[in-house]
Amino acid sequence: MSDTPKDQLDLRAVLARIDRDLAESDKLRAEQRKLTAEALKLTRDRWLAPLLAIAAVIGGILGVASFIAKVIWGT
Repeated sequence: MSDTPKDQLDLRAVLARIDRDLAESDKLRAEQRKLTAEALKLTRDRWLAPLLAIAAVIGGILGVASFIAKVIWGT
């Protein structure tokens, strides 16, 4: 391989393209990590909402039972 200015310019262009491609790849990986984290959060929220609803119903039932016990037994 000769070391002419034209070859050096071609090599610099190739290196610049590689640097741009690596930067773009890093950006896409960061976006993928962000989207994966968001998907995990949505999955967690999908399971958390029914559990919170069940806990609220159980709490309501226990509150009513406590009120009825106070009325009946006067405790």
